[in-house]
Amino acid sequence: MLQSFAGDELALRTSIVAASRTDVQPVRPGESAIVYLEVSVNAQHPPHLLRHRLRYATDDGREVDEVVGGEVRLSTRTRLTLGAPLRGGLWAAVYAWQWPRGHRRVFYTLDGRARLPGRFAIDWVRQDEQGGTARGDADIVKNSLGYGADVLAVANARVADVRDGITESARVSTNPKHALDEAAGNFIALDLGDGRFAIYEHLAPGSIRVARGERVRRGQVLAALGFTGDSTGPHLHFHVADNPAPLLGEGLPFEFDRFRVHGAGVPQMREHERPAPNAVVSFD
Repeated sequence: MLQSFAGDELALRTSIVAASRTDVQPVRPGESAIVYLEVSVNAQHPPHLLRHRLRYATDDGREVDEVVGGEVRLSTRTRLTLGAPLRGGLWAAVYAWQWPRGHRRVFYTLDGRARLPGRFAIDWVRQDEQGGTARGDADIVKNSLGYGADVLAVANARVADVRDGITESARVSTNPKHALDEAAGNFIALDLGDGRFAIYEHLAPGSIRVARGERVRRGQVLAALGFTGDSTGPHLHFHVADNPAPLLGEGLPFEFDRFRVHGAGVPQMREHERPAPNAVVSFD
């Protein structure tokens, strides 16, 4: 057995589909529940197959049963190692599996299929040594430390899709709710090959330097970090998926070839890894 969850640990990883209530037990008749699992495996000798075992009881405790199934075969695809999406630092890698709106739990149901585009997404937020993210009034978008930063191609690739023309609020507090198809704001999707696409969202209006079909090289400047679409503050949303449209893909895993981790003593270099949730890093 790789992992087992029960009680509060299980509740923390569970949500009721299409329900306004936040409690998850009991699951009522006619409801569906999703359990979000983060399973650690040996990277050198990963299992080929995962099988789930669910033990449940009726609300009155009269019936206890067990269901075994939900077999998942682990992918045998080559690990995707990417270059830096931004220069320098400090950059906070903002994500966490347990956040209700932290990408990992945000399903989109389009064309009759539910997807998790941001399953492995990271929001990159620039900060200073004290953890600040803005100069002066943080409500002014252009005071953000990251605003206007160069957004870089993470690999040699072809531009699969581009959108510009979404306007940007001058203040964070006045950013309106956008229609679903504009939630990503201005974006770029790069075709990395093998059915994988790197997607950059919330780009500054008028900053995109590439066109659909164009070939780009790793490290090339693509656009500028901005505040377009549905966003709680200027940042770069980055994820990899199996479709170039921001909401039509299933999120796929990726790692970076190198970055430095800051926060405890001397910065430490990491290679061929994914930053830990909310780690503060810099890129060469």
